[in-house]
Formats: sequence, structure tokens, C-alpha cells
Amino acid sequence: MALDWKSVEEKWKERWLRDGVFNADPEPGKPKVFITFPFPYVNGRLHVGHGFSATRLDVYARFKRMQGFNVLFPFAWHWTGEPIVGAAERISKGDEKVMRTLRLIDKVPQEEIEKFTDPVYMARYYMEENKKTAIDMGLSVDWRREFHTSSHHPAFSKFVTWQFNRLKKLGYIVRGTHPVVWCPHCQSPTGDHDRLEGEGVSPEVYTLVKFRCGDAFLPAATFRPETIFGATNLWINPDAIYVEAVVDGEKWIVSKPTVLKLREQLRKVEVLRELKGVELLGLSCKTPIIDRSIPILPAKFVDPESGTGVVFSVPAHAPYDWLALRDLKRNPELLKSYELNPKIVEAIDPISIIKVEGFSEYPAIEAVDRLGVKDQMDPKADEATRLVYRKEYHTGVMKENCWSYSGLRVSEAKEEIAEEMRRAGLADQLYDLPERVVCRCTTKCMVKILTDQWFLKYSDPEWKAKVKKLLSRTKIFPEAARNYFFEVVDWLRDWACARRTGLGTPLPWDPSWIVETLSDSTIYMAFYIIAKYVNMGLLRPENLTEEFFDYVFLGEGSLEEVSKVTGLRSELIDEVRREFLYWYPVDLRGSGKDLVPNHLTFFLFHHTAIFPEELWPRGVTVNGIMRVEGEKMSKSKGNFVTLKDAMESYGADAVRCTLMIAAEDMDDPDWRSDACKDMREKLDLVFKFISSIASMPSSGTMGLLERWSLSRLQKRVKAVTEALEQLKNRTALEIALFEVWNDIRWYLRRAQTPCREALLEVARTWVRLLAPFAPFMCEELWSLLGGEGFVSKAPWPSYDESKVDYFAEASESLVQQVMDDLREVLRATGMTPSRAHVYVASKWKWDVYLKALEAPSPREAIKVAHQVARELKVKDPKIVQKIALEASSVSGDRREVRLRAGRLDEYEVLTSVKDFLERELKFEIKIWEEEGEKVYDPKGRRFNAMPYKPALYLE
Repeated sequence: MALDWKSVEEKWKERWLRDGVFNADPEPGKPKVFITFPFPYVNGRLHVGHGFSATRLDVYARFKRMQGFNVLFPFAWHWTGEPIVGAAERISKGDEKVMRTLRLIDKVPQEEIEKFTDPVYMARYYMEENKKTAIDMGLSVDWRREFHTSSHHPAFSKFVTWQFNRLKKLGYIVRGTHPVVWCPHCQSPTGDHDRLEGEGVSPEVYTLVKFRCGDAFLPAATFRPETIFGATNLWINPDAIYVEAVVDGEKWIVSKPTVLKLREQLRKVEVLRELKGVELLGLSCKTPIIDRSIPILPAKFVDPESGTGVVFSVPAHAPYDWLALRDLKRNPELLKSYELNPKIVEAIDPISIIKVEGFSEYPAIEAVDRLGVKDQMDPKADEATRLVYRKEYHTGVMKENCWSYSGLRVSEAKEEIAEEMRRAGLADQLYDLPERVVCRCTTKCMVKILTDQWFLKYSDPEWKAKVKKLLSRTKIFPEAARNYFFEVVDWLRDWACARRTGLGTPLPWDPSWIVETLSDSTIYMAFYIIAKYVNMGLLRPENLTEEFFDYVFLGEGSLEEVSKVTGLRSELIDEVRREFLYWYPVDLRGSGKDLVPNHLTFFLFHHTAIFPEELWPRGVTVNGIMRVEGEKMSKSKGNFVTLKDAMESYGADAVRCTLMIAAEDMDDPDWRSDACKDMREKLDLVFKFISSIASMPSSGTMGLLERWSLSRLQKRVKAVTEALEQLKNRTALEIALFEVWNDIRWYLRRAQTPCREALLEVARTWVRLLAPFAPFMCEELWSLLGGEGFVSKAPWPSYDESKVDYFAEASESLVQQVMDDLREVLRATGMTPSRAHVYVASKWKWDVYLKALEAPSPREAIKVAHQVARELKVKDPKIVQKIALEASSVSGDRREVRLRAGRLDEYEVLTSVKDFLERELKFEIKIWEEEGEKVYDPKGRRFNAMPYKPALYLE
């Protein structure tokens, strides 16, 4: 039977929704699992990256549901912030690039695009479209709890208002002066998810080292003030515009873009004149601290928009500096064009100031040579820079020519030297962005110091300590992500939690601000419990008072008083409270590793701030970032794959399985259309095979081979279950799909008359193992196999030790080993034999082997083997040692099988499968016992026979 996957998907998603299969309500006494996925933005269609993260969680939800847990897996939509408003604004301006993307990638009809000038209309359009996609994808969601964010959902807005009032009351929201990423157009801080470019980029503090030139200073921006002892010259971009300006009473020369930066950082700046960078070339300036006279030279790598447009050169330790210096030395004509004497550059030698493990005197030069960096414009210069800086910061020690800082680690000297220069008036500081950041409105962002901004006080050491306590006890998948979270908690600074534009909830005590995009999406998992009652019409926004939330979430206040204030029946309030306590805490929250520095960590911070410890999250899972055909997914590159398009081409099950087998843990998955096409074909074959079992007439009997098949199946059940418990979905699917399939194919090759009873048992178990990954196909197969109800709620296969047959597994392992060995001999020799002679090991070798197999180490195995051999009066120490080493090389499941199976009668096993071997190999097979009578063995091969590894002779 062929699989018509389109009609199968329609059939089962309708039945799931009709019967509310995934709706979850409290069942006191029944264990629960509460799983949440970060609600996606509704400024575009869901893509395969969303599909990867969401399906990981859905597989776990389906698995736990089949294990008998009461599973809540809700879904919601994120409207808050600038993304939707920014897109609507670009459409209203006639931005053809945006509209072309909507037409070609999102497949939005032109008549709908024209309505997208209204951001609320756009949000509703995408919310509805993406909900259809999530349902088509087979996400096992309780849609009764759906909601969206911003003030356009008054009930949710009330929840955010309560949360922020609570945080302010607790002292976690403060008004202060802080640097923020700022959009000059929106006149607002720009959070990570309000950006077109630069997600995760934060303001960094540059030390401005002042080099005196005449009556002015050239402040060079650096992250490495400790390298001042190795400064050989200043770099200026000759083509850039610079200014001479009075900054807080002191004359500075900086690039023109620096003026606005300084002013936005509360500095008083008066521009005296503009000049081209070329006018500064050849001038000399004085190095602070060491008072060394150094020249100003041209360098194209200097970006006038980065730092101050002035860079001091340390060619021994900075790859870009060495490259720029080398470029000049190789091109004296360029120097002459700037009217510079080439001898100035020729006289410059790198000054080594840091001793660093793994590098010679000049780390920058060595890194450039090692990576083959061509010049200062070569992208590999960035890699060389990261290599040197990272190594020097962590292992570098200041040399003797660094005065009183000699012997200090670079990490210590950096701060001490910067502080000394600041105290002496020889250094200042500037906040800047280390990478380009662009707001959703398409404006390039900068750093601004705000004096009246509201901040979440993530720098609070007591708050950080709470989060670390949570991190130390919660489950993190994979475990390697735990340290990543701890690092983020350590460096996380205060976060601007409000902005001026975009969609969102007004800040309760200052409505001129709107709660920022990420700040309103931290504890909304609790709102899923409320949302069900809101959607049923039992709770209205006006009922959701501060007292209501305090009681439901925190147990504060009296039921009678809350009922009086809210106008709600006390029974309803109590029911909501009990439902909240049933589902909370969140058992698993998961998303991509790009959200660890913000959303996922904020989620932990806010839970520790608001809820008691017993309601803190129990688990977080982190996954990699989706790539497409080996490259970063991007609409501008044209390699953007929507879930809708993928499913229309290959079907939901194939898309799900392709995503799940692409990666696990924090490895980056790679979407490849060929892989999905191949997966579609594999699933079709599985469907066809299992369907054939359902209609198969009664045949065959249960024998050793069937016992082997059912025993192997138990091992697969155990392995898949263990992998899913650790969210290792790729491992689980590889076993459930490919290894079970390989076992079945082997069984069918071996069995002349397959046993329908055994195959049905395998099929019913196999379908359940695959159900979390390919739910539509498996529902159809479960129905064909006569399964009761939905496979989505069928019992998960339990590992049954009583069905594990070690003797059957050991016997079949021997058969596979002999056939593999014979094929290997054929491959190696290229011969076409007429007959093969197989010699099985003698009894004494088995005695030695089994004892050696019990030994805990190779050394013990050899010792035990020789002891047994002496008792048996065996006088060939070489063969005894060989048996011992062979036994000690066996590990894992194979070792357990052989230990539990004990001695095999290899002669009997191989004689029973002689016909099969001859049918497969197309030549005659003769089985011999090593110590049997009249053994045909012209080459004396039989003495090489080992347990589980018979000797072979072909002729």
C-alpha cells in the first residue's frame, strides 16, 4: 500500500483537533510534564529553524505523553517590539525589497501586502498563517491556551503590568544612567529582537589612550591598554574626515562620527575645524607613560566609525598592526604618495612586551605567517587577531620592559595600567558597539548613555546568586550548556527594559515607555494557565487585578478578599490557583543557543525574582542554529526555507524526521532538501512494509530466529528511551528508524517463512517508537494494525527483560560474523570459490575465552586465561594470550550478550544456517570442528579458530 501522505496528514490533524487529543487539564495524582517553546514573532512565516527547535520539544512531549504523563505543551505568539512596526513602516514607504521578500518567500498575496501598513493587521495575518503551519507540522499543542503579547491582548497586558510592578517593588527595576544600544530614528533603546542586524551585540568600554600631538590629544580607542609599552606608531585612515574639537575642555583630534558618539554619552563637544586624515600623516606624537615619540602613519583598516578612528600600533602583538606595517614596508611608493619618507617605516621594529605560551617573541607575526594572511584587508586577519588576543589574555605575562608591571598576567595588568593612565589624565573611556547593529526600522544604531531610563538590575549580586543556585540544581540539556549559562550570568549587566516605539505594554508607572521586547517574555509560561480561562470567557481583563495575580501565582492574600476585589466567584479563583500549582514549575523550556545570552537567561532571572524556590524551572534545553545547504539561513541570500514550503514538498513527517536527524545537543543542524527527499522515500518504504504485515496471512512459527528478533527489539526500545530522556533526538531516531529497520531486514533475509506473529509484535512496537517523530504516518499505521485509540496516546514500549534472549543474540551474532568474514576474504582475494571450509573453536578455547571475558581489564584477562590454560594442561601460551586479548577487546552490549549466553555450540548453530549461508554466498559451505575426526584442512587453518571467530579456508 502506497502512502498518500497529504490525505493522511489532513485526516489525523482534523481528528486530533476534533477530539482534543492534546488538551491537558489537571489530573491530581497523575505525574505531569509542562513543556514550553519561546513564542515566535509574527513578522514572517515560520521557518525550518523554528521547526527544528519546536519539533525537538514536541518529540519529547509526545514521548512523555505516551509514557503516561499528563503533558501540557502550549503555544503563543509574540507581537511586542519593533519588528512588526518596523516592517509595516518600510512597506508604507514602498520598500520594494521588503515587499519582494513577502511575495517570493512568504508567498503573501499582493492584496494582503497592501494591508500590511497596519502592523496589527500584519501581526494577525501571520499569527493565523503560522498557527495553521504549527498544526500542519503536527505539534501536539493545547490550543485552548493560545494568546499573543502586547496591549492588543488586554489580559496579557494586565499580566505584564503585574509582573513589572512586582519587580519594581522588589528593587529589581531601577532608574539610572547606563549605556544602551540606541536607535536615533526611533529615539529608543534597541533590544536584541528589535534588530535587523547585530543580535547579541552590547556596548563595550574602550579605553581611550591619549597621545599628545602639539597642543592636542589623539585618543586611540583600545580594548588592550596594557599593550601601550609596545606602541610603535599611530594609525589614521588617510581618506577619513577628522575633527579638531574641545571635549570637556580638552582639545582632541578624532574621526567625525566620534563627535555624535561623545555627545550621546553626555560629553560636551565643541568642534573647532574639520580636516582630512591625510593631513595628520607624518606628524609625531608622544606615547603616554613611557613618553616615546612615534609617527602617525596611514592604514586602510582603520574604520572612522569604530572607536575614535585613531588606533595605536603594536605590531608584535596585534596582527592588523603588523600587516599594515608590513604592507607599508613593501610599498614605499605609497608612502611617497603621502609625502612620507620610507625610512620612517623602515626604522620601525616590533617591540615584544608579552611572554605567551605557545608563541615566539612576536605572536602577531607568527599567527599571520601560520594562517597565511595576505594583507590587512584579508578576512583571515580577524582569525589571527582572535587567536593571539585570546591566548595572550589567558596565559600571557608582561615582560621586563613593562616597568613595574613586569611579571603580571595580562588579565591583571590590563586594568591596572588603564587605571593608572586614567588617574594621570592620560586615558579616558568611550562606549561603542564592537559590531554593526541595525534597528528594524533600518537605522544604524549607536551607544547612548541614558539618564532617565528604566533598567532590570541584572548586575545585582544577590539576584545573580539566586540564578546560580537555580542553575546548579536544574536539569540542563546538554550538560555542556550549563557553563555557558553561568558565564552569561557572570557578565550580564543591567538591561534597558523599556523603549519608546513599537508594540507592547505601557510601563505601569511611566506610560510614555513601552515594556521592551525581551522583558515581557520571561515568565509568560504562567499565563498559559490563565489563558485557558480567558479564552473560555471565564476571566476578563478587568478581573485580572494585582490581587488576583498575587493570590493565584504566589498564594498571597485571602480568597474572600480577592473574590471581592475582582468580582469573581471564589470557587473559580481557587480552581485557577489549583491548576497553576498543578502545572508549575515549568519542567522543560527549550530554544536555540543564540537565546542563552538573553531570553533563556532572563527566563531564569525572573523566575527566581518572583516565584518561591519550589516553583523555579526544572529543566532547560539548548539547541544549535539552523543552517540551509551549509550556509547561514538568510532571506537576503535567498536560502530561506519556510516550514510551509518544506511540508508542501515533502510532508510533515519527512520534514520532522529530517530536522531531528540533522543534529543534537548544541551542534548546528543543516537543512538539505536532498536529505528530506531521501527521508520521504524511507518513510514511504516503512509504511509500505508495515502495511504489508497488517494484511499478511498467518504464517511461520516462533523459533530461535524470532526470539532473536524480539530480543533485539527490546534492546532498541531501551536505547531509544534512554536517548529521548536526554533529548538526544538524533540518536533516538537513528535507532528507531534505521537500526530497527536493519534488524527487520536481517530477519527477513534469514527467515524462509517469516512468522506473522513475531512481525506483528515488532511492527506494533516499531510504530510506537517512531510515533514522536512521524506522528501522522504512525497514526495511520496504528489504525491499520488494529491499535486501540490514537498512537499519540498509546503506551510507550517498555523494556521487557524477560524477552531478551542472550543465547539467540549470541547465535545470530556468530552467523553475521561468519558471513561478514567470508565476504571480507572474497573482497581481499578477489577469488570466486566453489567451497568454503569453516572451522569452529575447540572446547578448551571456550573455557579460556569465557573466563577471560569476565575479567575487568586486559591484564587480568591474560592472567586468568593462563591460569585456566594451566589447569587444562594447554601448552601453547601464544594462542592463550591471543584468546585473552580477543576476549578483552569485547565491550558494551556484545560483552554482556556473550557473558549471559555462555558457551555456544558453534558447530550446531552454523550447521543449522548452512543453507542460508550457501544461498547468500553462492558457494558450498562445510562446517568442521577444530578437534573433530577426519577434518579436511590442507593448510592447517583450523588451529586459528577462536570463539565467535571461526577459521576459514576457501578453495
